[in-house]
Amino acid sequence: MQETETLKPTALSHIHTALGAKMVPFAGYEMPVQYSGVNEEHIQVRSGVGVFDVSHMGEFFISGKGAFDLIQHVTSNDVAALVDGKIQYSCLPNETGGIVDDLLVYRISEEEYMLVVNASNMQKDWDWISKHNSFGAKMENRSEEMSLLAVQGPKASEALQSLTSIDLANMKYYTFDIGTFAGVENVVVSATGYTGAGGFEIYMRNEDAEKIWHAIFEAGAPQGIKPIGLAARDTLRLEMGFCLYGNDINDTTSPIEAGLGWITKPASGFINSEEMARQKKEGVTRKLVAFEMVDRGIPRHDYPINDAEGNEIGVVTSGTQSPSLNIAIGMGYVTKPHSAVDGEIFIQIRNKSVKAKVVKLPFYKAQ
Repeated sequence: MQETETLKPTALSHIHTALGAKMVPFAGYEMPVQYSGVNEEHIQVRSGVGVFDVSHMGEFFISGKGAFDLIQHVTSNDVAALVDGKIQYSCLPNETGGIVDDLLVYRISEEEYMLVVNASNMQKDWDWISKHNSFGAKMENRSEEMSLLAVQGPKASEALQSLTSIDLANMKYYTFDIGTFAGVENVVVSATGYTGAGGFEIYMRNEDAEKIWHAIFEAGAPQGIKPIGLAARDTLRLEMGFCLYGNDINDTTSPIEAGLGWITKPASGFINSEEMARQKKEGVTRKLVAFEMVDRGIPRHDYPINDAEGNEIGVVTSGTQSPSLNIAIGMGYVTKPHSAVDGEIFIQIRNKSVKAKVVKLPFYKAQ
């Protein structure tokens, strides 16, 4: 008899079900993939405001005298550039030039940090960081006790401001504050997100999640706030060219190949920093590129990429029909000679070679 995986609910799963969301297994959790439909939800976030339950994400708290040294050692960005209330996008490099995970580093104080990691990599990341903790830093995994809501879109600050004294409209991108939100104390509110539409991510204890969810929908009613599923989160992030772990980056892709040289600071001395310094100096043989389809066809993960002669030169990592632009878009790794903007490439869709053009990111530019 086949064993069925027991999926973890989030603190809000029962609400998503009651709202008629289509629930799917995702990284061991039961998650809402869509409510009214991907295109409608996507446009809702681009033009108004929407709420994602992303409580499956992991939160690790690293504290004590060795906290800075540990994070500086395991992450690719320069943690010394952070001040209290500032956030950094970074990755965990492995010893072979690949990426263990991409993550956010929050500096709460000089000796306390929160790391936000991908749900699918939670255990792997914990084991990796623990293995390298020769600095005596205290590590706490609070992922199971925390919920996370992403309130995204141009009307997000307007929708949420009545719930907190934190000045949302003037909160700079990639900063955060800890305060009272919807009457709940010690809520982390950050000006981050995975959509490119602006907005906030709100971290709370599981027991406060339902109260905060209802308060957000009540406060945002005049702005037409709606719940949004993970499918629209994927189309929104792809329009911006944001990497998705497991698709565009993994244990075998280097941050330099993936266009993440800007978060790779070898001078900070992280794991395998010598190899990253070499790649930055000498270049790499393949690159992650963005492309738009010229001919009809939707690119999908793992479709081969060919040159004009039909030789395989790479592979698609992400692809979709863009709801904002109404064209098919994608990202994929190609050999360096084929990575130039405006270059012609061909996506192998079933038995057909379909023309595409290499373009600059982001695909979608806010008006």
